[in-house]
Amino acid sequence: MERHVRWSGVLSELDSEHEDLLFGTSLSRRFSQLPLWLSHPANIGMFYGFLISLALIFPYILRYDSLNESFSNWLLFSALFMSACLILGFSSLILVSFSNRMPMTPPRIVLYPMPFLGIALLGLDYSNILDIPSGISLFVLLLPGPAYVHLSWAPRWRLLCMIDEGINPFESVKSYINPPEELADSLAGEDTELLEVVDAFESE
Repeated sequence: MERHVRWSGVLSELDSEHEDLLFGTSLSRRFSQLPLWLSHPANIGMFYGFLISLALIFPYILRYDSLNESFSNWLLFSALFMSACLILGFSSLILVSFSNRMPMTPPRIVLYPMPFLGIALLGLDYSNILDIPSGISLFVLLLPGPAYVHLSWAPRWRLLCMIDEGINPFESVKSYINPPEELADSLAGEDTELLEVVDAFESE
């Protein structure tokens, strides 16, 4: 609540286009409601790795004969997978901080089916139905989360941090620190005729 009060001055100055660029679609809007430390791109990437790891429990049970062996190997894979997603999230934020790139819409039609495809390929490989190189399955599993973080969330998180610090991230938007009416009054000075024109324009 306190954060939204701090942001209200900036958000009130944004048009619908810049607001959509700032908050994105439903997924990014949900992430933007989290505290900034929790929605860090590295944390979002690691969260994606955690979700994928949960979905791989059953394929790992199929691959090994004993449950102990299955869960020990699954835990090792999950730790490595989540660490890779976390590191890629940090890397994306570093690159964005240098390039100052604005958020981009990821190709959803390509990225969204990929986790399901990767899990299916890995399941077929582990169940010995098909001989599929594990590198292909892991690449298909890994790509969507880091790609979304790099293209969409890391630049968006940078903009949210700027707003939280009181900085307007959009050059085309007038500064919210000095409202336009105060600027007009200061420029007009004691010129009563110019002030009357300004007042008439504002009333219209």
